[in-house]
Amino acid sequence: MPLYAPPIEHPHLPAADPGLLAAVVRGEARLTPEQAFDLFRTMPLTALGRWADARCRAVHGGAIRTYVIDRNVNYTNVCNARCTFCAFRRDGDEDDAYTLEPSQVLEKIGELVAIGGTQVLMQGGMNPALPLEWYVRLLRSIKDRFPGVHVHAFSPPEFIEFVHFFDPPGSTLEDKLRWVMVRLRDAGLDSIPGGGGEIFAPAVRRKIGLGKCDAEAWLTTMYVAHTLGMFTSATMMFGHIEGYADRVHHMRLVREWQDRALLEGSEGPGDQGIKARGPTASNPRSLDPSVPFGHYVSFISWPFQRENTPLGRVKDWLSRAEDSGEFPGDAVARLDGTGDPKAHAEFGRRVRMSGSTDYLRTQALSRLFLDNIYSIGASWVTMGPHVGQVALLYGANDMGSVMMEENVVSAAGTTYCLDEALLCRLIRGAGFVPAQRDNVYDVLRVHDGPDSPDLRVTDWSRHRTKRLHVERKPTANADAALTVSAKP
Repeated sequence: MPLYAPPIEHPHLPAADPGLLAAVVRGEARLTPEQAFDLFRTMPLTALGRWADARCRAVHGGAIRTYVIDRNVNYTNVCNARCTFCAFRRDGDEDDAYTLEPSQVLEKIGELVAIGGTQVLMQGGMNPALPLEWYVRLLRSIKDRFPGVHVHAFSPPEFIEFVHFFDPPGSTLEDKLRWVMVRLRDAGLDSIPGGGGEIFAPAVRRKIGLGKCDAEAWLTTMYVAHTLGMFTSATMMFGHIEGYADRVHHMRLVREWQDRALLEGSEGPGDQGIKARGPTASNPRSLDPSVPFGHYVSFISWPFQRENTPLGRVKDWLSRAEDSGEFPGDAVARLDGTGDPKAHAEFGRRVRMSGSTDYLRTQALSRLFLDNIYSIGASWVTMGPHVGQVALLYGANDMGSVMMEENVVSAAGTTYCLDEALLCRLIRGAGFVPAQRDNVYDVLRVHDGPDSPDLRVTDWSRHRTKRLHVERKPTANADAALTVSAKP
């Protein structure tokens, strides 16, 4: 008998029915895509936030909100994709194209460990010049030098390109992915981040992610990771050419594939070399720890950042007198993902940027709709520290990472930097107790005493001028001045 059963849908009820939403908060009911779409469009922001906060408190309690100390190491910016939203990628022959040496990666991880870090997030461009053995040697060197550091690395688009680059044996994509993934896992890979999710709807994805894998390949990569016992994250980048229905469709696919992982994981063993651990989904219990199957543990969404990107040069909707009526993305979008890009002549030629209220609305909906995802992360890296703080009252339970280094978003013009003390202060200022966590959201340290990082600070002015490391050249470090400093 499976230990996991998805909550029941009640499609006959109105989306805003208080009884339905109360049952969703308790984990006893599930929103349909149609109900979620209706809530997003019609429910007042503060009301949507209250329901999302209630759901978050039902899962995580009302006391603790978490963060992780890790470092985002982008090991190369050479990439064969042509994503129109990216300002980070290089072809390889530019002056600022780089691929880090393993010694440079180890130096960065050493700096992370020195401040109490527990995890390295390692992603890069899809560089055809790097053989499989390069990755294997890198992972082994990390584990040899820092055996206690969790390696969270290589997003699904990278794995799909690994299959293309390395031509592994196997008759199906799953077989080929598993062949590569097992070798990287055995070399030291612990889990896979959710980068490259963007928007799953084919009409949108084909426009903005030239050369990047489609939704089926992305989701299949994560499924293979789950069969190997890995705990992964899912992401969504919105606020560009997509329609609102595309956001719901994206979440729907994440929820459906999560159901698959949780059901299969509760029915029987997968790869015998890994044991399941950590929280599962709709409540903070674990599945049977003897069942070796992974799943998504978190969902993080953030708005598109336009500076220095090809997509950013597209005109805003309603910027011209002749722009009127329905936004092109909404005219195309369908909740089942079958939108026809020919449904509007301006589709892909107009963007609808996302601001703070749209971001909070989207995040709140993700908490209510993704009833089988344990953690919802606040995106202060793109939205700024104080919107990230408010997000803790709109369904988010986690503030993400102390940001030592970031190269992708900063290349698009957004560069925020927080140290541990500031991150703790933001959490405490939102009414919660800050706590450091690990990759599976187990709490490592609760900061409820006078020795807490934020409570030891006597001069906050010293915490407003930190600089964020941004990789510029393969042998030279550089620092990026803050676009906006945190002013608590």
